[in-house]
Amino acid sequence: MEGEPTLRLRVFDLNCWAIRYLSKRRQERVRLIGDTLRHEGFDLVLLQEVWSEQDYGDLRAKLAGCYPFSHYFRSGVIGSGLCVFSRFPILDTFLYQYSLNGYPYMLQHGDWFGGKSVGVSVGVTAPLLSLSLQLHAEYCREKDAYLPHRLVQAWELAQFIRHTSKAADVVLLGGDLNMHPEDVGIRLLRGWTGLRDAFAEATRFEGCKNGCTLVPDNCFTAKSELLPFPLGIRIDYILYKAISSFTVKCEELKTTTGPAPGMDIPFSDHEAVMATLHIQRQGQPVGATLGPADLALVDVVTEARTEVGLGLRAAQRQRYSSGRMAVLALLLLLLQAAAALGTLAGLGTEQPFPKLSFCLLAFLALGVLALATGLHLFHTMEVKMLHGTEDQMRMVLRALQERP
Repeated sequence: MEGEPTLRLRVFDLNCWAIRYLSKRRQERVRLIGDTLRHEGFDLVLLQEVWSEQDYGDLRAKLAGCYPFSHYFRSGVIGSGLCVFSRFPILDTFLYQYSLNGYPYMLQHGDWFGGKSVGVSVGVTAPLLSLSLQLHAEYCREKDAYLPHRLVQAWELAQFIRHTSKAADVVLLGGDLNMHPEDVGIRLLRGWTGLRDAFAEATRFEGCKNGCTLVPDNCFTAKSELLPFPLGIRIDYILYKAISSFTVKCEELKTTTGPAPGMDIPFSDHEAVMATLHIQRQGQPVGATLGPADLALVDVVTEARTEVGLGLRAAQRQRYSSGRMAVLALLLLLLQAAAALGTLAGLGTEQPFPKLSFCLLAFLALGVLALATGLHLFHTMEVKMLHGTEDQMRMVLRALQERP
């Protein structure tokens, strides 16, 4: 009804960087995060990279009094790292795992083992559809081998939001998107869903310059990664949009700025993002679907499709190379088997190689065959996913261009 009071929603988002045995001062920082959340009294808390369920259990026990509702999203080999704490009842939860998430043989990066996902929780505050998520990390901006995967994730996330938000009145997304504000993935996500950036919309802002969340002043940040960006980069976001008869405005946005108050360490290697949103019902539905196609959105989808196409061709080359390697290893095994059978049948006077060398060569060929076959299967699936996304983008482009 028109004239209903405004709901004031305070949101906290943080990439906690809580990797067991690897993250510096992890347990101390998790306790610090819990103490801060207990005293600050946010309405909704979205956390990423809480890789240990024990850490989540400690946070849940500490925050039970002020955040009676919580959920931990399990995914992948080591978990999604996503969790949500809420003052309002959580009616339902759902986890969507991206179809592409890096390469299993890139052990030093580990994104594949984490099973990057988007965790969805539905609350009673509107109802509110809130999403906590993390996309694949960039690692190297100049030679970003993961850009096609991250674009597929951004596209799947945009499609997921469009298809699941129809029953919601407000959509709220918070997380580490691992993309700069001007990157094609962010422009694709915002353009295709209508999500608004809290930093750009905020009436008041307080925190790191330009809203950066990965800054050189943070003692846990790898300084070498930020050399091209002396002020830091903004890769953590709070995005939102209203649907049906609601409106949402961002009154205030804050980021942390280094060490926590009274401490010598920050919460994480990322700065936290805190938003104060005002949600109000309007007299008539305002609608939040996409309007007529504009050139900007067409250009964004075209650019994203081009990058996905480049990734598709690279995946096809890798599939061909691994398949050829598997065939060569199989031929070597067959030749060895033929030589062994010939010796057993008395067709040869003696073994052409010493037995130990012969066995070692067989084991090596068998290992190469197993590895190459696994890589061929993985890259075959990668090709299918990239090809499918490219087809979807082609259909969307055609629909946008044909729209009056």
